[in-house]
Amino acid sequence: MEQLTHYKALVAKLPLLKKEIAKVIVGQREAIDEILISLLASGHCLLEGVPGLAKTLMVKTMSEALHMSFKRVQFTPDLMPGDIIGTEILEEDHDTGKKFFKFNRGPIFANVVLADEINRTPPKTQAALLEAMQEKSVTYGGTNYELPNPFLIIATQNPIEQAGTYPLPEAQLDRFLLYIKLNYPDEQEELDVLKGTTGSFRPQIDRILSDSEIADLQNLTRQVHISDELIVWVNKLVRSSRPEGSSSDFVKTWCDWGAGPRAGQALVLCSKARAVLHERFAVVPEDIETLAYPVLRHRIAMNFRAEAEGITSDDVVKELLRAQRI
Repeated sequence: MEQLTHYKALVAKLPLLKKEIAKVIVGQREAIDEILISLLASGHCLLEGVPGLAKTLMVKTMSEALHMSFKRVQFTPDLMPGDIIGTEILEEDHDTGKKFFKFNRGPIFANVVLADEINRTPPKTQAALLEAMQEKSVTYGGTNYELPNPFLIIATQNPIEQAGTYPLPEAQLDRFLLYIKLNYPDEQEELDVLKGTTGSFRPQIDRILSDSEIADLQNLTRQVHISDELIVWVNKLVRSSRPEGSSSDFVKTWCDWGAGPRAGQALVLCSKARAVLHERFAVVPEDIETLAYPVLRHRIAMNFRAEAEGITSDDVVKELLRAQRI
């Protein structure tokens, strides 16, 4: 009973958290919700949007409201893995005169890491994130170093500048729990941005949740109830995205390959996290319908015909949801 009271008190803080973020970020409620869902589900997210949509500011503001350490890494063509993970430096013991190597930790050792413009760095450096994202630890010189808990990587990429970029390998794309797309603000929101960001006033961000409270919420997320019927629905959605076994002509026509089992796990976990974010302790169909897009859009590969016709993976997800109604 005491634990339930504790969980309810933590869940009640989530609307306050979103309110704090809204002091700085105008609109983008869906994107903010999806970033918080990634955090509650102990995953990572890829954030895509044109320049000027406050991607970096959004992530920094969230980390401030969560009382979590924050590091930003600007990905460039000459960035090396050691610039992210860290490197050994030679030091000298002033008492004995002996020299030794000491591991100097890189920016990956923060609770929230913003990998800015991740597709501007070569695959070798992109791969440096793989172990961190999957194992929540890094290995250097044969020694394993644990990363802080909670740990969240938010990578950004620009959808319009493709010169000098390196597309993310499918294996790394699949490591991202959600692929979040930011849209332009509507007219009123853009007016509010112009009024609120061109003066001298800077809002004060209050700290709402600590790292230990986030860890408790992550534990709660896994305990949220989801019915067997909804799990069967998730399984059908994921399996029907694969051309070789799908009953949908739409999928067979436009897709090269579909989502793997990790997509189903991600959809269930994210649906549980969305339930927590909406102060519920059970998953409803709306959670799955809403999150099917950011969970599946980067796990479905479109063929050349689809690209030529302007058919996107979001169109496939929409068709799957229509055909696989619960």
